[in-house]
Amino acid sequence: MNALRWFLAWLAAVIVTAAVGSIIQTQLNLARITELGQTVSLGTRLITTLADLAEFAPIWAIIVAAALVVAFPVAAGLSWLWPSGRAVLHLLAGFFAVVVALLLMDAMLPVTAIAAARTAAGMVGMALPGVAGAAVYVALWPQRQKGQSFHQAAQRKRSSQAGS
Repeated sequence: MNALRWFLAWLAAVIVTAAVGSIIQTQLNLARITELGQTVSLGTRLITTLADLAEFAPIWAIIVAAALVVAFPVAAGLSWLWPSGRAVLHLLAGFFAVVVALLLMDAMLPVTAIAAARTAAGMVGMALPGVAGAAVYVALWPQRQKGQSFHQAAQRKRSSQAGS
């Protein structure tokens, strides 16, 4: 059951990261088109965004999935050393997982695979959804301490949220 819960938390993080990343990628690319003097209407923005969610986001999700399946266990391992920093470590892992994926694609492919990531600002824009995805993951996958069951961690999390 714990593996299923982890998988669902990871899957939710992948979906959020890929969807938000797709939207950002679309808007960055459309911004470049407007810099060339072309007008992009709101309707065109919406249609293009929806098309990219249907066509780009699933491919991006595969890349993000591979990055996060490595990054989250690394963050979890580091959180044993810094238990109070678990959320921060996972947020950083989400961000840097996307950065590393983009840099690896750039190094392995003859062209920049994702045009929005050609600049430092674009790279950051594409990596920020990794933070959003990691936040979803942290919210869905409670912190466990040594010797504590998943159920106990979830119960402790609910108790602390009720007291807030």
